[in-house]
Amino acid sequence: MTVGLSVTHRRYVPYSHAHYAGDLVHGAYVLGLFGDVATEVCIRTDGDEGLFAGYSEVSFLAPVRAGDVLEATATVTRMGNRSRTLRFECVVVCRGGPDRSGSAAEVLDPPVVAVTATGTVVVPG
Repeated sequence: MTVGLSVTHRRYVPYSHAHYAGDLVHGAYVLGLFGDVATEVCIRTDGDEGLFAGYSEVSFLAPVRAGDVLEATATVTRMGNRSRTLRFECVVVCRGGPDRSGSAAEVLDPPVVAVTATGTVVVPG
């Protein structure tokens, strides 16, 4: 149980997840990734999957598109008796370039910060 513990997952966004023009993916896609990294944080800190209680803040800063490779990170910022406050960040580390060719893609340097959030999870007492 430690403040500062971070968990990161990477995920390729398939084209089947695009819902909007420009191959945009809905914001809930990233919130699902945040749930996944929060679950691993709870397993590591408490040996339990825990439950997500809610978000106090979510900021959508840049688009997420099909063909992106995302990195979602959760970092423990506060430990209560049963609650843990987590800071989330999702960055786009690679982006597809279908305008150049059907399979073109590039590594983004620096990565693009797409979504940030703060949330609370709870674990059994």
